[in-house]
Amino acid sequence: IIPDGCMLRPSYPAAVVAGNVETSQHVTNALFGAMGALSNSQGTMNNLTFGNNIYQYYETICSGSPAGQMNDGRGFAGTSGVHVHMTNSRLTDPEILELRFPVLLEDFHIREGSGGKGRWSAGDGTKRTIRFLERMECAILASHRSRPPQGLDGGGDGEAGSTETRRNNGTIEVLKACDQTVLEVGEAVIVTTPTAGGYRSNVAANL
Repeated sequence: IIPDGCMLRPSYPAAVVAGNVETSQHVTNALFGAMGALSNSQGTMNNLTFGNNIYQYYETICSGSPAGQMNDGRGFAGTSGVHVHMTNSRLTDPEILELRFPVLLEDFHIREGSGGKGRWSAGDGTKRTIRFLERMECAILASHRSRPPQGLDGGGDGEAGSTETRRNNGTIEVLKACDQTVLEVGEAVIVTTPTAGGYRSNVAANL
């Protein structure tokens, strides 16, 4: 059914990466959207890695779940700060992260009101800031940095995400969706997750 040589069935020697963590998110969004069941999720796992010759770390960062409808037509709102679709991975507890790695978790919070709006709104996304206490290489593998996840049946779109670095001189640099950099002692990476779409227009609810 899936033709050879396409993105979902690549032929050697095509370079492939992130099939489980990124491509699968987009496929799931497409299937749920085609069935009219669920708005787009954040469409990414925000794969963040950092390390040096001694330490290596990999985490995925949650957003909010999309709004949609049950099989009987009842609508439902999304939930804030959860992974969806192809993953249920959990983040390392802040105390353990800071004990085992030379980093400081400056901030991790739910961005209230950031989910796509609608008669049923999506859950809200998150923002996470990690400051480095040693020189580290840092990389991000993510999606929806320029195009927001879509709402469904008149529901509003979510928000596009971003990955930024805060340098010691105060400047903020914006990384690409898939990018890497080096962070010096005292510098930080800031991940703002994309947010899911809302379901159905608010107009009907206000009549």
